[in-house]
Amino acid sequence: MQLLQASTFTTNIVAAAPVIYCKHLLENSSTARAVLINAGQANAATGDAGYQDTIDCANALAELLDLRSDSVLIESTGVIGQRIKKEALLKALPKLIGSLSSTVEGADSAAIAITTTDLVSKSIAIEAEVGGETIRVGGMAKGSGMIHPNMATMLGVITTDALVASDVWREMVRISVNRSFNQITVDGDTSTNDTIIALASGVSGSKKISSLSNHESHQLQACLDAVMQGLAKSVAWDGEGATCLIEVSVTGANDETKAAKIARSVASSSLVKAAVYGRDPNWGRIACAAGYAGVEFNPNELQILLGNIQLMNKGQPLPFDRTAASEYLRQAGQTHGTVEMHISIGDGDGSSKAWGCDLSYDYVKINAEYTT
Repeated sequence: MQLLQASTFTTNIVAAAPVIYCKHLLENSSTARAVLINAGQANAATGDAGYQDTIDCANALAELLDLRSDSVLIESTGVIGQRIKKEALLKALPKLIGSLSSTVEGADSAAIAITTTDLVSKSIAIEAEVGGETIRVGGMAKGSGMIHPNMATMLGVITTDALVASDVWREMVRISVNRSFNQITVDGDTSTNDTIIALASGVSGSKKISSLSNHESHQLQACLDAVMQGLAKSVAWDGEGATCLIEVSVTGANDETKAAKIARSVASSSLVKAAVYGRDPNWGRIACAAGYAGVEFNPNELQILLGNIQLMNKGQPLPFDRTAASEYLRQAGQTHGTVEMHISIGDGDGSSKAWGCDLSYDYVKINAEYTT
């Protein structure tokens, strides 16, 4: 069985060896059979030797699984500048293959194994009807730091048993990544290793989806969006040192792209993130971050809400209960909950969301001595 693959990667010029390797395979093939992931060493900025390590690991797994070497994709995460511990990994491959499982427990074990500074593993699966047939979409991801829009160190593998044309699947994945992983931020650092691999097997027996514009494709797109957004939010929620998730919703833009840009700008603002950690309802920082996003809008149309507390309407600041607003932030931090920010910039149809987390003292502690 061949698995149709679509992938997206970091925009960082200093891309890791497994990213370069997977990009090369994607240029020459639209199918894959296996994904090998290691955590601990990013194998980024490791030169020719690091790239050869990637090839050797892919070839070894392919041989054990009786596959072509170009059917194996690689993802790595960990410390930049450190090569894969190749000998240990190669020695462990037979045991890994022996433990392959299609059970929930097997999936959970894989999701746990790829974590680094993550506090929790991240996985999700849904079942839905597409074109009258039952299909499934699932995935796992890891990420906690070095998370920023334009692929954020973040790895993910998505799978579905739906039957999709290659070009349609790639476009669906691109759309969903833009609505999810490209809309999260923790610290403003775009990693060298970010990779999302999405595999479609077609084993559900569902009718082949050959167009982006029919009802079935819209149904599958909604499923894919839900899975990727669920994983992306989990990554932002688990940001290093974070006490809460920040969800920024933007409406009233001329189109989705403009709304997404403003949402990312606010979620990425260090001043907004620090204010949330300090339980300070400093709405001026939200307005400021929306204004420098690079999207033209009439400031006299700007509306801002923190939860259900309205702070600004039609560009005019409103009197509000500062104690209640601060308590809203405090409760979210105590429960590791969600702080919702709602922004409207006009009466357009464009809307989008972005996710981030607060910026705490612990983020500096975690990253100050990362390799020592």
